Amino acid sequence: MLVAALLAVLTLVVFAPSVRADEAVVRAGLAKFATAKGFGEVEAAVRELAATGDPAVSKPLAALSEGNLYVRKSDAAVFIATSNGETLSLADPLTGAEAGTAKAGEMAKVRVNNAVRGAIRAVSGSLTLGSGDAGVRLAAANAIFSRPDPNTIDALDAAIAKETDATVKARMQIARSSSVLASDRSDEEKSAAIKLISGLGSREALNLLTSFQSNAPDRLKEEAASAIRSINGTLMAWDVAQNVWYGISLGSVLLLAAIGLAITFGVMGVINMAHGEMVMLGAYTTFAVQEAIRATAPGLLDYSLIAALPCAFVVAAAVGIAVERGIIRFLYGRPLETLLATWGVSLILQQAVRTIFGPTNREVANPSWMSGGFEIGQLAITWNRLWIVAFSLAVFALLLLISNRSAWGLQMRAVTQNRRMAASMGIRTPWVDAFTFGLGSGIAGIAGVALSQIGNVSPNLGQGYIIDSFMVVVFGGVGNLWGTLLGAMSLGIANKFLEPYAGAVLGKIIVLVLIILFIQKRPRGLFALKGRAVEA
Repeated sequence: MLVAALLAVLTLVVFAPSVRADEAVVRAGLAKFATAKGFGEVEAAVRELAATGDPAVSKPLAALSEGNLYVRKSDAAVFIATSNGETLSLADPLTGAEAGTAKAGEMAKVRVNNAVRGAIRAVSGSLTLGSGDAGVRLAAANAIFSRPDPNTIDALDAAIAKETDATVKARMQIARSSSVLASDRSDEEKSAAIKLISGLGSREALNLLTSFQSNAPDRLKEEAASAIRSINGTLMAWDVAQNVWYGISLGSVLLLAAIGLAITFGVMGVINMAHGEMVMLGAYTTFAVQEAIRATAPGLLDYSLIAALPCAFVVAAAVGIAVERGIIRFLYGRPLETLLATWGVSLILQQAVRTIFGPTNREVANPSWMSGGFEIGQLAITWNRLWIVAFSLAVFALLLLISNRSAWGLQMRAVTQNRRMAASMGIRTPWVDAFTFGLGSGIAGIAGVALSQIGNVSPNLGQGYIIDSFMVVVFGGVGNLWGTLLGAMSLGIANKFLEPYAGAVLGKIIVLVLIILFIQKRPRGLFALKGRAVEA
């Protein structure tokens, strides 16, 4: 992998505009490989060749690293050679032009070891410092920072003097500082390098200074220790920010899984143990939609999630309405029987999915716009998690709008606060129940679309979220959307801060115990609904 990466970097410089050195000087440098005796002389020849600054030397250095640089015994000419049966195909080491063939016995391979390969990797950065592409120059500076080499200081000084891009120049100065710490430069220069590197506040800087501190003189050792303490403080702050982000990411998943339950549980008081299976149905609908698009219009695969959203909502909502009309409406006021009935429904749905799709996990591909990630300082953010956070907040805002700004939302809130009074005012409470249950199930379905992007789809998918969903609803306040939002984010962040110390399972147990203690003080959760029926 290192050789492939090196070859890729060195290939870039061949096409990058740069000032060519005198070809005679470069050819003379290549000739040193023909007379080199031992790995030490080969390494010296590598550094001398790189010192010319000619991008063309990338070819022979890459060939040397791969073991493809040969010397012809008859005239000590250097070639890049590749095996072609019993003969070797020769190419000019600078231009790559074909130079005929030779028998294997007529050529001698230039031998290399890990030290020589390390030298090639070290000088590869300095070769690209003069590239016309700012991205290539930045990559070169990063490569030198990762592998400090005192021999690159002069090349960096020349590159810094000519650099016009502020970002690249700053990175070159950091790379120079790392090489200064590995050199025999004065303590004053090394002190300035320590200060510059400590300003990065990154783990790479911490590793570099820790390595330098072990062999540094006493005066510089204390400066390095102070810089290490400063970096550790910065990294600790970034770790807190990373845990908060992970908590928000987990909280958004809990919000999607619980928000539908908050609606059904809040309006009807039904403990729906099949809610997790509505999530599972949404995930399998996403898989089915994606497979259909892959078979009929593979070019539209990136848009499969957009097509899956309404399909998952309709499928889960239809199943939810059927369950409410067929089973639950006969069991209102009998919570234990409702719990057992919905648990039975969950088992039936799981077995139905196993029968249709099989018991094995199914993978839903991530579209290109949800793949990869980016960094803010030391904070790593993946696109799929960011999109799920944004999606969950959009769903929350839409439900809030429906609940507060629509006639049906007004009826739903009326039934939640006082069912008998709502019925006496002409509201058809059975239909409100049915469509509310369908809405909650549909939201669970689109939660399944999101969850399919962070894990495999299986018949047991919903079981991993049903307990957490109930905890979110009870903690936030039954039927209160704002309470559900705050409860989901609070539990998500609490879990992520507890996991490093207590583990994932024990962390969940601690959170559960804390919620039980909290409910003892506030039985109605963070935000209790107000109404005559609730207060009675």
